This record gives sequence, C-alpha cells and structure tokens, in this order.
Amino acid sequence: MKKHSPFWTLWGWPIVMGVLSTTGLLTALVSDTWGDWWSWVALGVPVAVMGWYSWPRTSAAADVSGTSSSAPR
Repeated sequence: MKKHSPFWTLWGWPIVMGVLSTTGLLTALVSDTWGDWWSWVALGVPVAVMGWYSWPRTSAAADVSGTSSSAPR
C-alpha cells in the first residue's frame, strides 16, 4: 500500500478548493453560457463545504450523559 506524502495529506483539499475558486472566478469573468454554469458550481462548492463544517453539531456522549444545555433538569 502506498503512503501519502505529508504535503498532500495536509494541503490536498485546500489546494483543490483554491483551484475551484480560481477557475470559478476567472470563468465568471470571461465566459458565457457553460461558463456561467461552471462558475456557479466552482464557487458554490467551497461555500457548501464551509457551511457543512461550520454547522453546529452535538456529540452523542453529551446527549447520553445529560450534560447538554438544551435538556433541563
């Protein structure tokens, strides 16, 4: 099994998000029809990823132990 280099493990997804954003911005500036669609997708994916990771989550351990602030005692 091939091991991934530490560089790609750390920087792989940020580079992909940067390339998507850059191509989306450039395509929105210089293209029509298919470029409009690509710019929406390429600029929407990083926003969707940020929204996904910024959405608040509750841990299962907090719900089971009753330490969650939403459960009155």
